[in-house]
This record gives sequence, structure tokens and C-alpha cells, in this order.
Amino acid sequence: MDLVLKICDDYVLDAFWAKLVPLSAFTASPELLAASNATNAYVPIAAANKWTQIVAALPHPPLPHAAVAKALPNVSAWPREYIPRQLLSLSIITYIGIHLLYFIIAGFSYKFIFNHEMMKHPRFLKNQVRQEIRSSMASFPGMLALTLPWFQAEVMGYSRMYDGLDTYGYTYLVLSIPLFLLFTDYCIYWIHRWLHLPLIYKHIHKPHHKWIIPTPFASHAFHPVDGYFQSIPYHVFAFIFPIHRTTYLALFVAVNIWSILIHDSDMITGHALEKVINGPSHHTLHHIYFTVNYGQYFTWADRVGGSYRQPESSLDPLHDIKKDELKSE
Repeated sequence: MDLVLKICDDYVLDAFWAKLVPLSAFTASPELLAASNATNAYVPIAAANKWTQIVAALPHPPLPHAAVAKALPNVSAWPREYIPRQLLSLSIITYIGIHLLYFIIAGFSYKFIFNHEMMKHPRFLKNQVRQEIRSSMASFPGMLALTLPWFQAEVMGYSRMYDGLDTYGYTYLVLSIPLFLLFTDYCIYWIHRWLHLPLIYKHIHKPHHKWIIPTPFASHAFHPVDGYFQSIPYHVFAFIFPIHRTTYLALFVAVNIWSILIHDSDMITGHALEKVINGPSHHTLHHIYFTVNYGQYFTWADRVGGSYRQPESSLDPLHDIKKDELKSE
């Protein structure tokens, strides 16, 4: 997220914060400068509009010397390294980003991949798509608040993310991708399985299993603590293992897209990687039977843990729709 913040600062947020919390809300005090030779001898501008007066009352870090401020008139009293600015910037970026990702990818999947015949299933809820979207919108702020400390720690340099392509060698650069996927998949498998323990399930994970026949809009329709717990491995990885910043960002976006795509109730079976990749058909069975196929991308953890169920055409929920249609004829 530090890379995203830097890009946004360069192109948007520097100008945004310069207008919202301008350094021009303050003026250098000649008396204080003469008395102490201080570089932070600033006082709020006396004759100013209401917003400037409000800005001048906000907390701020030490301000630059008057000569510097004069040379840089269009700057913010909150520089890039100021933590409150970083937290607010990260909140804005993440909130906008998750909404764009959710509606663009889920909308695409819903329109072009999701089989709308599934909406005739007897266990498909009335106004379910609207409920899924409403549940997702309600969960985003809570997930953002819980995740923000991880992003802030990344920005402050506590993670092991690096910049140079050859910092750890090109072999490690390539191998860090499957390492990330295997590590996060195994961790999410156990977190997901623990979320199904009765005491935890009824309080946290049950809302997500309201969607027996999910649409892509159900991908983020869960309790915010549920969503946060299942995202923890993504963040932990960057604090344990070195990973290139761009690689990490690409993987972080990719796994969120994958989470949306596996919620399309697809039961296409018989493809070559079916026993390796935990795809939409596997996750469809998870929503129908609850205690199978907990994995995120691969089937190996379910196989080791004894919770794997092979997708078969006979298990396709479309059969239930056909049965209902035959009964109604």
C-alpha cells in the first residue's frame, strides 16, 4: 500500500492536502522568530475565512522556516510523512479502491460469467443480489478500520517489502509468487476452518453462509471481522518474507479478484486442473455443504485436512432447478 500511497500523493493527494490543510493558514510571527530563532514560530492568520481558522486550529507537525514556506506557497501544513495525513489518505484510497474493485469485477462476473438460471434455485433468496451488495457495503468500513494498521505499518517501513528487482536475486523474485500463494492458502484454510467451529461460526461466519447459491456480489458480503481474519495472511506474509512491492500489490489485487470470481455458483467440471485448483465449482460446494473445500486457491490443504470434496456434475445445483420446473409442469 505504500507504493499506492506514493503514486496517489504524486498525482492527486499533494494538491488535495495543500488545498484542504494549506500552510498558508499560518503566518510566521516576527516576534517569535526574533526571540527564539525557531523554525516553527507560526501563528494562525488573524484575518482569515472560517475554513482557514478551522485549519489553523488542527494539530500539525513542526512547520518549515518562513523562508521555505514563502518559496513553496502551494504546500500543505501536513507533509507526506505526517501520520494523521497518511492514515486519512490510506482510508480514502482503500475505501474508493475496494468499491471500484468490487463493483467492476463482481459486476463483470455477474453479467458475463454468472449463470442467471441459478436465481431460480429454491434456495436463492428474494432480492438476494440487493442483500449481498447491502451486506458488502456495510462490511467495508469495519474491514477498512481493522486493516488500516497493517497498511500504516507498511508505509512506515516495518514490512519486508523491497524495491530493486535483483535485491534478493531474480530466482527469489519469481519463487516469491508461489511462496505467497502457498503460504496464504494454507493459513486461510485453517482460519476458514476455525471460522466454522460452532461457537465462532454463529457469531462471525454465519452471515456469509446466508448465500447458499451465491452471486459474485456475495464475495465480500460477510461480517467485517470474518473478512478481516481471512485477509490477515496476506498482510502477515509481507512482514515475514521479503517480497517486491509491485509483486505484492499485483498479488494482493489478484487474490481479491479471485475471491470474487469463485462466488459465481459455477459447477463446470472435468477440466485439467480440477484436482489442483480450488475454483468456483469447489467453492459452490462449500456454500451448499458448508464443511468442505475451505481452501482459497488450491485443493491440497483440503486433501491433507480431510475436507476435500470433488466437484461432480451430479452435484450441480442446476439439477434442483430442473426438478422444480418438472414438478410445476
